[in-house]
Amino acid sequence: MRDRPRTRTAAEQLDEPAAEARNLAMKLGLDPYDVNYWVVDYDEMNELIAYNGFQERYPHWRWGMQYDRQQKQGQYTGGKAFEIVINDDPSHAFLQESNALADQKAVITHVEAHSDFFANNEWYGMFAEDLDAAAMLERHARRIESYMTDPEIDREAVERWIDSVLCLEDNIDQHQPFKRQFERADDEEFEDDELAERLDEMDLSEEVKRQVFDEEWVKAQSEDADLDEPEMDVLAFLRDHGKAFDGETGKAVEMEEWQREILEMLRAESYYFAAQKLTKVMNEGWAAYWESMMMGEETFAGDDEFLSYADHQARVLNSPGLNPYKLGKELWEYIENTENRREVCRKLLRVEGITWRNFHDTVDFDRVQELLAPDPALDRITPETLADLRDLPAEKIDEAALDRAAAGDLDVAEYPWKVLDYEGLAERHFSLCKPQNRGFLRSVSQQDLEQFARYLLDDARYDSIEAAIAAVDYAAGWDKLREIRESHNDVTFLDGYLTQEFVTDNEYFTYEFSQTTGDYRVASTDYEDVKKKLMLQFTNFGKPTIAVYDGNYNNRNELLLGHHYNGVMLDVEQAKRTLERVFDLWGRPVNLKTIVKEIDDRDAEIARRRDREPEPEEQGKLLRYDGEQFTMEDLPWSEVEEIAATEVDYDTKPEEWLA
Repeated sequence: MRDRPRTRTAAEQLDEPAAEARNLAMKLGLDPYDVNYWVVDYDEMNELIAYNGFQERYPHWRWGMQYDRQQKQGQYTGGKAFEIVINDDPSHAFLQESNALADQKAVITHVEAHSDFFANNEWYGMFAEDLDAAAMLERHARRIESYMTDPEIDREAVERWIDSVLCLEDNIDQHQPFKRQFERADDEEFEDDELAERLDEMDLSEEVKRQVFDEEWVKAQSEDADLDEPEMDVLAFLRDHGKAFDGETGKAVEMEEWQREILEMLRAESYYFAAQKLTKVMNEGWAAYWESMMMGEETFAGDDEFLSYADHQARVLNSPGLNPYKLGKELWEYIENTENRREVCRKLLRVEGITWRNFHDTVDFDRVQELLAPDPALDRITPETLADLRDLPAEKIDEAALDRAAAGDLDVAEYPWKVLDYEGLAERHFSLCKPQNRGFLRSVSQQDLEQFARYLLDDARYDSIEAAIAAVDYAAGWDKLREIRESHNDVTFLDGYLTQEFVTDNEYFTYEFSQTTGDYRVASTDYEDVKKKLMLQFTNFGKPTIAVYDGNYNNRNELLLGHHYNGVMLDVEQAKRTLERVFDLWGRPVNLKTIVKEIDDRDAEIARRRDREPEPEEQGKLLRYDGEQFTMEDLPWSEVEEIAATEVDYDTKPEEWLA
């Protein structure tokens, strides 16, 4: 980054907010990577956005296109870049120097939550335990640049090869950990066709070989293209078994070293970015939730900054379309409320005389709300009320910070949270006590109450509601959020926690295009329908799921791909353009089997007259490209049955997860 006096000044005034945001995040139970903050100007920010947040990427026209789009968005639509944060250890965040201090503080709190998500979500750990993404991408950039400047290699050929690989960049096995290729001494990744011989030449002990080189992986390097089951990692299959097409001879030839190496480098980058694509809703919602907590509820935004911050967040959360910030934040808040409600209900069901059957008739909900309210000493912390904190349980108070505040060495007017520990902050921000959630407890269903009661062994522990509420764990909701944050991705997140209550309260619905009227209409407010529509947006990054089904189709060395059909058809014209790119990486004819919906014109006319939707017929199809022309033929249902879901099937829970 360029070093300018104005940038240094902007960076210096952010030192304290960055340090205090980290302190507050840790107090709230977050455990983020360290974060390096960089202040950049407008043009640098647009460059970083174009490069997906990194300073160096391989030469390619896509970056210029993305930069131009970002520039136009700022110039003509008023779009504003607030931050970029990248998944690395330590994380790196870039702040635009022209933004107001309120925006910078909002970004910093947002980034701390992102960094916590990067560090603790298991899907990010599937790429690498010791992550240095910036170094990897810089290494790739240097290597590809060297190929482009090599006088023995045609630069246009390199660019076309990259284009072909990028068409398939999401066709990886996102449910499996990334397996690196063997790396040579100069850290450049490569494939060795005679790996076993090379290992022998290295004179390694058998113990070292077993520890460093997985036997299954080594064996896989020498296997042919026969498949016992579909291969989800299309890029890896093409790397191991693909060839390049020689236009001069019209034949398939072995890939050059640079071709195979570029394919593998771009595959590695796809695996790196996969976790971010898999957790977009969770991650952005998580960051928006904790940003709101820190900036708004803990007044990290000063009195003179709050209106500016509120405007900033309102614009982010209310942007049109499927908004991952809004959906994610609302779902995290719903989960917190649900867990806190479960905690309170389970305590109340242990009160003598209260059962799941008479719960709503027996419980005085107004009284419960009064009892749940945080202790006044926690709710209103000022220099004058510090002594009141001494009477609270020790686990709620940071004794050392309280002593400093009492001595005048800590400004509790600006940072009241500093004198509290996690348990105290959890009570201070208990979600069921917030005005917008005060009706959530009484709205608990009889079905949920029966389920809570089913697992209570000591259902008469408390003799009063007061005693039951005194035993409530105020941290239950936050603890549940962190538990979910560790293991889920967007699809399992939506599948597990999106309920009819959430859909109704937040007014979600599905809409569809009507063949009869020629426009869009609301189709359903049922949560199962909403869930299915949302999950279609996130399964396989919202793109068609394609797998390799045969590397020697019809015994002709042709490639057979299969489209996992879940009720949504492929765009056939786009599929053709993609097959052209696959042909470049296979070198021989390529085939794609899929299922299409066909509507008879007569049936469509009859349905239109009756104001109904026509019923399409599903037909198996085989699309083939031989390097010159496309053909499409019908397939019997028996040949496409394996790619058709018996019901809407998102392939989100591989069997090994359930073991």
